[in-house]
Amino acid sequence: MPKLLKLLILYYSQTGNTGKMAKAIAEGAKTVAGVNVEVKYFAKPEDLAEAEAIILGMPTYHHDIGMDMKRLLEELAVKEINLKGKVGAAFGSYGWSGEAPHMLLEVMQNKFEMEVIEPALLIKYAPDEKGLEECRKLGKTVAERIVKASLNS
Repeated sequence: MPKLLKLLILYYSQTGNTGKMAKAIAEGAKTVAGVNVEVKYFAKPEDLAEAEAIILGMPTYHHDIGMDMKRLLEELAVKEINLKGKVGAAFGSYGWSGEAPHMLLEVMQNKFEMEVIEPALLIKYAPDEKGLEECRKLGKTVAERIVKASLNS
């Protein structure tokens, strides 16, 4: 039996909106055979190293990424965790500005040399059914991308 490919969805959510997005992304990813989807609120840098794809969820607070996510990204760099070539995506809810998911994609692409799926998925305030469907599509897209990559390797 072939090894399941790991897709890690790591998110932070204060109001629950980004959490709802994370769950919908996982639903979409789980429709693709051969992928093990893990949704986490906290992860160690080594958890990211074990995944074929990483989707980071972060709402925007004060035009920035939250401290927990910043610490994790710094730890990844300090420990020299290699994420090069892994598939990456970012998402988040926002009230008025929405920069955090874009910043995450930029770090994933430029610092860690990941293959990112653009653009970042942004939903204003709470996701409605249309927004949740966009989340499911993102999860499915990322899962399909790692399955296809594994077949071509």
